[in-house]
Amino acid sequence: MLPKPQHPVTDPVEMHRRYWSEGIDLDVVALVLALHRAREAVMAPGRETWVRHGLTPAEFDVLAALRRSPPPRELTPSDIQSLLFITSGGLTKVMAKLETRGLVSRQRHAADQRVRPVKLTARGKRLVEQAMAELMADSASAIRAALTAREIAALTATLAKLTAIPGG
Repeated sequence: MLPKPQHPVTDPVEMHRRYWSEGIDLDVVALVLALHRAREAVMAPGRETWVRHGLTPAEFDVLAALRRSPPPRELTPSDIQSLLFITSGGLTKVMAKLETRGLVSRQRHAADQRVRPVKLTARGKRLVEQAMAELMADSASAIRAALTAREIAALTATLAKLTAIPGG
């Protein structure tokens, strides 16, 4: 058994300040850690929702990307990759699982036989709509319990500036 540490790990920002502050912008460290923790907190209800519906986060993301695309709810694998920042290998695995479950279908493109667009099936549409409704209800409850409407609007506007950073 390991001995009890003299300095318990409680606050990563404080630990950076004490033990690794050379050349590090502590304000940015605090922001990055806060963003990471906020993402984890907001995504926690999603994990339960995905499990209830037998989905992984990547599978849910693919179904949601297809659902929010215009009818006939069809995208090329390249489109999905660029929307979700998923590798081609990762997408291939996800697509195989979703296709096996009848949640998406793939047909050869009429004009280009090399392309196999991914289409959301009626079953996939029902599943992702139900999962999204549950996820948004759970997330909205958690977020609105922590923030006022004004804080939500201000945070959304501030975070939009970060997403405008090239590569963001």
